[in-house]
Amino acid sequence: MKIKAAVVRQKSGPFELEDLVLNEPAEDQILVRVVATGMCHTDLICRDQHYPVPLPMVFGHEGAGVVEKVGSSVKKVQPGDHVVLTFYTCGGCEACLSGDPTSCANSFVPNFMGRSVTGECTIHEHNGEEVGASFFGQSSFATYALSYERNTVKVTKDVPLELLGPLGCGIQTGAGSVLNALNPPAGSAIVIFGAGAVGLSAVMASVVAGCTKIISVDVKKNRLKLAHELGATHVIDATNTDPVEEIKKLCADGAPYVLETSGLPSVLSQAILSSAVGGEIGIVGAPPMGTTVPVDVNFLLFNRKLRGIIEGQAVSDIFIPRLVELYRQGKFPFDKLIKFYSFDEIDRAAEDSEKGITLKPVIRIV
Repeated sequence: MKIKAAVVRQKSGPFELEDLVLNEPAEDQILVRVVATGMCHTDLICRDQHYPVPLPMVFGHEGAGVVEKVGSSVKKVQPGDHVVLTFYTCGGCEACLSGDPTSCANSFVPNFMGRSVTGECTIHEHNGEEVGASFFGQSSFATYALSYERNTVKVTKDVPLELLGPLGCGIQTGAGSVLNALNPPAGSAIVIFGAGAVGLSAVMASVVAGCTKIISVDVKKNRLKLAHELGATHVIDATNTDPVEEIKKLCADGAPYVLETSGLPSVLSQAILSSAVGGEIGIVGAPPMGTTVPVDVNFLLFNRKLRGIIEGQAVSDIFIPRLVELYRQGKFPFDKLIKFYSFDEIDRAAEDSEKGITLKPVIRIV
């Protein structure tokens, strides 16, 4: 079928709107008419080849839309359902079978390498030339996308669908890193480095968790102001304050829970040094592959735990509807992070995101 999609053809190149051809859904695929798609940091670092994804590629992995057609083996959704598209997992490895799909052993290739689960290219030019597709099992910077039961989440129809795409990755990551992975008990303290969309989602989730000391660290005053509005009890401007020393003043000898969302090695070092004896430090910020940080082994030896967190350690079929319900009840106002752009403004959305002008761009596809 004919679609319009945003294609990146070269490293750090523009998103070019092109008329392309999308395969009909295979027996295990779902055809979704995309309403809106969030733009995530991962789209941009893959565009810039920080991860070795093939180009040309149709990116987009925070899609929200309406099911148009389903393959013969699909039972989970039916035409007319509202859905959010998220990351793909295999469902058959030990991690998936034990209820931890974010540790899927087979997720990299189907999420990043531009082919369907069975290895086919699902998007072509009109002359038959292949274009990388199935990014995160969806490639939703397009008018239509093909997804799978494993990465398609049915959502209620009484919340605006155009808002919900970012729940598929960035907001799920920030909120889940707190509520699922770090899981701080009510009354505890947490520090969140970075006040972008992921970090501010973590702030809101810390409020939901009942944390009584929520410290947000960033270098942009407007973001810190919003962090305070969303529930941060303390904000630290790292341009004029040593965050490690300030955190130790606020939390005696360090924080029991720390989350690093910026992807900057120097900030990760600060996050580690901000942790208390026995504390836990979660990493969700993604720098280029091969990035390292110096770590004092003896500092970690005192029962500190340094861990990576993928997609907020979420089981998306459970977690995304919960976030939607929290939003409905006014307890998770993630819409305050969103700014909408039309499809033909996608390059401006990327630029605004990189400059920090916009926290969470959402591209209205139709």
